Amino acid sequence: MDRNMTPQQVCDELLPGLTPAGLAQMRFRGDGPPFRKPTPRKVLYVESEVREWLDTKKRTSTADKALAS
Repeated sequence: MDRNMTPQQVCDELLPGLTPAGLAQMRFRGDGPPFRKPTPRKVLYVESEVREWLDTKKRTSTADKALAS
């Protein structure tokens, strides 16, 4: 079963080096992984969706341009 993750768990386990504040900025800009807001103050991520999003960020060179999602 897929698990729900908090922003802290996502940063610790799937996106090391990113902080919860950085992840919040990505949510604000709309360029981060998909998320859920079950309540106004609670943010959750589905692990498989974060992994799928991360797969779309694959690059073979630092010169590669980001692809439109």
